[in-house]
Amino acid sequence: MGALAEIVMPKLGLTMTEGMLAEWRVQPGARVEAGDVLFVVETEKIATDIEAPGPGEIRELLVPAGSTVPVGAPVARWTGAAPAAAETPAEASAPPAPPAVASGRRIIATPLARRLARERGVALTELTGSGPRGRIKARDVPAAARPAPPVPPPATAAEGEFIPLDRVRAAAARRLTQAKQEIPHFHLGATAEISRLLALREEWRDLPGAPRLTVTHAVLAAIGRALVAMPELNRVWAGEGWRRLPSPDVGLAVDTPRGLFAPVLRDAGRLPLDVLARRADDLVQRARDGRLSPDELQGGSITLSNVGMHGARFLVPIVNPGQSMILGLGAAESVFRPDAEGAPALRREMTLVLAADHRVLDGAAAAAFLARIIAFLEKPLALLLAPAAGSI
Repeated sequence: MGALAEIVMPKLGLTMTEGMLAEWRVQPGARVEAGDVLFVVETEKIATDIEAPGPGEIRELLVPAGSTVPVGAPVARWTGAAPAAAETPAEASAPPAPPAVASGRRIIATPLARRLARERGVALTELTGSGPRGRIKARDVPAAARPAPPVPPPATAAEGEFIPLDRVRAAAARRLTQAKQEIPHFHLGATAEISRLLALREEWRDLPGAPRLTVTHAVLAAIGRALVAMPELNRVWAGEGWRRLPSPDVGLAVDTPRGLFAPVLRDAGRLPLDVLARRADDLVQRARDGRLSPDELQGGSITLSNVGMHGARFLVPIVNPGQSMILGLGAAESVFRPDAEGAPALRREMTLVLAADHRVLDGAAAAAFLARIIAFLEKPLALLLAPAAGSI
């Protein structure tokens, strides 16, 4: 048997300093192979399976489940090779293999899939995983869901029901409370006339091989192009000054079963519109499946939150911690406006509300930025051109 090596808490993101070891998947004496899940790490934004880099035997668990452990600190000893502290799970690069679903076989499933299976009374052994090596993902669970058990009688009105938050939602509550208390917000609202944009979307549908184009895609592109045109506003608060960001990255708020996430679309201001649409859809799907990496939830100076798809007319949003702006997008509405001759003309409009950190932007700069976004939406053919500083 080889000499004992330490398994350490990995660094899963550029800013990660510690993580909670939420669950052990092995016990002392267990033999593991490369790719077997050893434990689950939860940060404030995501849960991640940590896999064995090779074969070995687990000899000792050094910390109990539920412990918060600094990056690089040992959590177990085993006979295999010592994993690097910065190693991340190998799900994306692991070769696919037939799913292992027979009774008595090791079951590999994501944390979200395990949670959904528990909630819905589904045995993981009955499921066929769609991930690498047969890993069961969240999307594999619903189709096999059994009828839910009877709902217990509701609590009395006097008592109510206390619902504790999971780690992700509790962290979001803390961060947004901190943001609202510490960031000096101000808000600007404006209306965009999007008849041309909707017409472009209809023509886009006839293009062979073109991905689906939505208003959300167009607004993401408009925000990114505005950052390229006004790079001096692509900045965030950094203690006693500003930090200028080099890339026009844009976050997108996504509602998921585990709560609200805002993955960041990298280089959104320089991507062709079809590429942007595909990458945005991929981010949204992976957010809902619980497959985002920690780095995908960091960076950017602005996030888009679209409540229009839910029928809301507008949103007065809260700036995400670490950023300086957030744009709330409302539903498109049909309204009559006077044309050049004063006759009523039907228009399609939507309301945009920009929230900004007053330490980073003043009202005039924020108003100019919002106007630049609206200009792209009202003249959407500009979104089809290669971006250039100072365009439109």
